[in-house]
This record gives sequence, C-alpha cells and structure tokens, in this order.
Amino acid sequence: MIYDVVIVGGGIAGLTAGAFISKEGHKVLLCEKEKWIGGLVNSFDYKGFRFDGGIRAMENSGVLLPMVKGLGLDIEINKSYVSVGMEDEVVNVETKDSLADYQKMLENQFPENKEDVTKIISEIKIIMKYMDVLYGIDNPLFMDLKKDRKYLFKTLLPWLFKYLRTIRKIIKLDQPIEEYLKQFSDNPSLINMIDQHFFKETPAFFALSYFSLYLDYQYPKGGTGTLTEKLAEFILANQGIILKETTIQSIDPEKKEVFDANGNAYGYKQLIWAADLKCLYDILRIDSIKDKTIQKNILDRKVLLKDKIGGDSVYTLYLTVDLPPEHFKKISNPHFFYTPYKDGLYNIIIDEIIDDNAQNSVKRYVTDKARLMAWIERYYRLTTYEISIPVLRDPSLAPEGKTGLIISTLFEHSLVKHINEMGWYEEFKAFSERLIIDVLHSTIYKGIKEKTIDNFSSTPLTLERITGNTDGGITGWAFTNRPIPAVSSMPKVTDSVLTPIPNIYQAGQWTYSPAGLPISIMTGKIAADKVNKCL
Repeated sequence: MIYDVVIVGGGIAGLTAGAFISKEGHKVLLCEKEKWIGGLVNSFDYKGFRFDGGIRAMENSGVLLPMVKGLGLDIEINKSYVSVGMEDEVVNVETKDSLADYQKMLENQFPENKEDVTKIISEIKIIMKYMDVLYGIDNPLFMDLKKDRKYLFKTLLPWLFKYLRTIRKIIKLDQPIEEYLKQFSDNPSLINMIDQHFFKETPAFFALSYFSLYLDYQYPKGGTGTLTEKLAEFILANQGIILKETTIQSIDPEKKEVFDANGNAYGYKQLIWAADLKCLYDILRIDSIKDKTIQKNILDRKVLLKDKIGGDSVYTLYLTVDLPPEHFKKISNPHFFYTPYKDGLYNIIIDEIIDDNAQNSVKRYVTDKARLMAWIERYYRLTTYEISIPVLRDPSLAPEGKTGLIISTLFEHSLVKHINEMGWYEEFKAFSERLIIDVLHSTIYKGIKEKTIDNFSSTPLTLERITGNTDGGITGWAFTNRPIPAVSSMPKVTDSVLTPIPNIYQAGQWTYSPAGLPISIMTGKIAADKVNKCL
C-alpha cells in the first residue's frame, strides 16, 4: 500500500501533522508503537480515578486554541490556575497582580535579601512584557491569511514589527538561568527557589517567562488525553489510518518504504518522523541511497546525535486519597508547584554519589546502596514538586469525596538506570513513594499518609520505555549538549522540521529546544504545511 504520507509517532506532533494533512484530503497512515496514542499527552483510568500520564496542563501560547478552532475539534478547554508554594506559604497565580504576592512570599522567606528579590522581580516584569508581545496574538500558522484579511492587516502586520524588536532582546537572554540569577543575588537558596523548577541550564528567558505562562495554562475536560483522542478521531473521520502497536524498524529512503516489526511494508510519498531522532538515524538504510552527498549528510547527522543526551526526566508518584477535593482546594489551585524546604538543592549535588575511582572516562555512580539511598532521601526533601489535582478541574475525574494527586519531580535518568542495573529498582520505587508521602505529610499535606488509599509511581525508565524518548526526556534534548542538536532560535523554527533525507521531515519535541506542547504542535503543523505543499 502506498500512502501520501506516513507519520511515525502518535504523540501530539504526529497527531497534529496527521490532522492537518488528512484535512486536505491526503491519504495518511500514522504508526504508533504503543497500545494507545498521545505520547506525553495522555490520560488513563485507575480504579475510578483519571490521571494524566504526561503533561499536567497545556500552555495556549497562541497555538493550542487556534489549532483546536482551526480543526473544529469538539473539546471543552478551561483555564487551569496555578499556585506556587514554599514551606508554609502558598501564592495563587491568577492575574499579573499575583506577581506582587510572589514577591512578598520570597521576601518573607528571605528577609535579608529583599533588595535582591526586588531586582529579580523587576527582571520577571520585563520578560512578562516580552511574552505579551511574543504570544500576544493567535499564531499565524493556524490562520487563513487569504480569507481573513482583517487579521492580516489589523493584527498580524502591526504585531510583526513589535515581534522583530522583541525577539532580538529575547535572544540575548540565553544564559543559563542559574548563572543569570547570580548577578542579582549571592544567596544560593534564593536562587534555587527560582531555578530548581527548571531543567539544567534552561535559558534565562525561558525560565523567567514562566510567570506569564502560568497565567496561560489550559486543561481539557476529561483530562489532557482528550486532546489527542480528538485529534485521532479527526484523522480517522478524514479517512486516515492509525496503526497502534506498530513499531517501525527500517526505512528505505531510496524506495520510499518503511517496514514494521512484523515485516510489513508501507510505501510513502512523504514521511514525517515524530518520534525520537536517534531511532530515525539508527534504522535508516543508508546504503540504499545513491547520492553520496546525501549519504554523507545523513552520516554526519548520525554522528552528531550519537553522544547527545535527552533532556531532564521526572519521577512521578500517583496517589488516591480518601479526602474530598475541597480539602485540597483550600490549600492551592489545581496545578501546584511546591518546595517543602527553602534550603535549596545547591546543598546536594550529583557529584556526591559519583565514583571517583571508576576506571573509565564515563561517570559512574557508587555502588554503596546506603550512600545512594541517603542522597536520594535528601534530594526528595529539598527538591521542588509539581502537583496536579485533576478533580479540581473536572469533578468527574475522581469518585465522589475522594481525590487523585499526581506528584512529580525532576530526576536523573542515569541514576535510575544505575539503580536498575544494581537490581534495586522496585525497592527504589517503594522507597521513593514512601519518602515523598512522608515529606508532604510533614509539610503541606499534613495527615495525608493516613488518608492514602493507593499509591504507585513511574520513573524516567518508564517514560523511556513508553515514549521511546532518549533518556526518558520530556522536553527533547538537554540544554547541556554542546551543540544542541536541534533548532533553538524562534526565528528559525520553520527550519526545525527539515532533515538531510529526501522526502522526510521531522516534528515534535526533538526538533526544537526547549520544546513544550506549543512547539510540538507548531512543528507538527509546519511539517504538515510543507508536506501538503509537496503533495
């Protein structure tokens, strides 16, 4: 069977691409290796509770809502309000004025650093103004400029001049957030209360823009997975085909064929790779390519990717609790970023558990179980947690009088991999579940230990297995890679879908850094536009 387009990867990028291509009447085949579609945008049921297995909420950023509208998807999407907490203080982030409450919280926690806090808040205010410009309009990618002349002349063109002025200022703020904040304060605990929410070496602009992004969070009724389910329905309604449990194991770019694990072949006119990029270059039949220049470019790309590591991953604890939603509503909004202790993670570094006597250049963790577990215990005490409470957004997502909580924290994939190799994986999970419950029980959720009905967890290895992402990464490539093997400049985002392989485009979190949901949707749409033009 020859399809107009074969899409590999049923995450948000692949589904977005498939929807906009099938909308144009082209024959689409989407292949997903798992039993379900959605990737990092999915929801699942557990004993009457509904949990989100990937992202906890969605930034609109002028992208999400225009995409939904452009496809005519029947989804109810509502605002998802955020809270930020530290020790016993919680600030609800609901308007721009909430920044003053956040400033007050930081001043209460660090009274000796009030001047430093003022300087940092001033920087956040400046970047919030940049964000008002950057995401101030519906993204033109999703607008019909030929039909909507009013949008073109009244909205887009005036915005474009502001954008060009602003983007130059944004590009200059690419210094890692932890380094950037040191020019405003020499208190590492204060710096950590801001920067430990983010991935290692996150650019300052991206990190400090988050106060604006918190105001832009959305949540689909029924859970985040509702969005990907509706996209899949749209593709199927437009005569597209979605094959689940179908792993693509080989690509012949010369013959324009892909082969699945069962030996089935699917021909394509165009292909969009919306999965892990290392996998793409590993399964390409490079020898079949006759053009030596193209062959060399592909090999160069494969070499570039070889030693690159995935972005940060997360450890996630799922709790079902015999407490009504109202109990948690009194504490925070449905999306809650909470740091139990203000000491800061600067007090605990990964080098403490690195084996200095390892006989090779690759860093290896110590094998002393007690030493590793002691370090992990301190980490869970000092880290920042992202807590999501789905039932506070949609009352149907938990049994009456009960609450489900999703509690995540950034965690090293390499450390969990080491623990698994040592044979302690299940013990580590049980240990982690118990410790996190204890931390929350003794701080923000007093008494929750006795009210917990059920608990289970996922690790970076879980995410790696389910998504196929290198190192279980949740945002694509780590910022620590030099160079970052993906486009990371907004003005060049349209180039992010290009590959050196004829008739093959790429889309999703592995095409741009940092790559959250809006960028994944954008790259899916850009790839779709290029494919539609070719067809």
